[in-house]
Amino acid sequence: MGEASAFVPGHLTGLFQICDELEDPLKKGSRGAGLSITRGIRTTVRATEAERGSVTISINGKRTKAAVVSENVVSKMASVYGRPCKIEVRHEAGIPIGSGFGASGAGALSLAMALNEALGLRLSRIEAARVAHVAEIECKTGLGTVLAELTGGFGVITRAGGPGIGETLKFKHSADLSAVCLHLGPISTKEALSNPKLRSRINELGGRFVEELRRDQSPELFLKLSRRFAEHVNLITPRIRSVLERTDEEGYVCSMAMFGETVFSLVDGEDSERLLKVMVEVAPDYEAFTTGIDEQGARLVCAQIRAHID
Repeated sequence: MGEASAFVPGHLTGLFQICDELEDPLKKGSRGAGLSITRGIRTTVRATEAERGSVTISINGKRTKAAVVSENVVSKMASVYGRPCKIEVRHEAGIPIGSGFGASGAGALSLAMALNEALGLRLSRIEAARVAHVAEIECKTGLGTVLAELTGGFGVITRAGGPGIGETLKFKHSADLSAVCLHLGPISTKEALSNPKLRSRINELGGRFVEELRRDQSPELFLKLSRRFAEHVNLITPRIRSVLERTDEEGYVCSMAMFGETVFSLVDGEDSERLLKVMVEVAPDYEAFTTGIDEQGARLVCAQIRAHID
């Protein structure tokens, strides 16, 4: 038993196709396009022997009983371990939660990777990631986020499914390409994915746009198609619309993160500072920031494992 930490980058999804018809949760997922960012979630887990099993979860230092995805992951991993233990989970979130930054997937994946080490389960990276993917599917908080964050980079999921089944394609891009984000508020992924009309609108364009991006792997086309997708699915709120009107006037193509009341764009060099200034001017009371693209994906940060003595 011991202590371990893992970091998983956040992820911004610009467009996607729902692929959840099959019964096997490892074959459910999405095809879509987006980017992993250098901000994310670091999760630290401490596991100790106990007469009765217990789990405590905190997010940014505050205890919570509402982390249903994390509880799902812990339950699955503890079942593999097979003996009662006390598990302490500390999520440190450097991204907004529930707002289209892939926080649920990043929390689940970082927890699965850290808990695998702390409990000495010896699951492979793919096997641990599959636990997180299934938890997201069961809790209806995501479809392809775990796979995208495991891989990192900017690109597309070309084949739906969990880690080891789904397939991704990373795009080459300039070294100074960065994301500029404006966080306005949350949107429930669970409610969105349960809405039949919204699901239909999503799948009318999502798959076709993924194929277009496979042929033309450019940030410019990604932003253009993401904006068309956001307009089509009709989730743009009045606050997002006011920001988009201003950024359009300034010559920047921006879109909405799926799912969150978040505006984002991809820009090079000094344009990041200019666009950030525009966003702050139009929405001064909200969080705006610039972040790089994380190419590495999910990774273990550190582990201190104590030998188990029966």
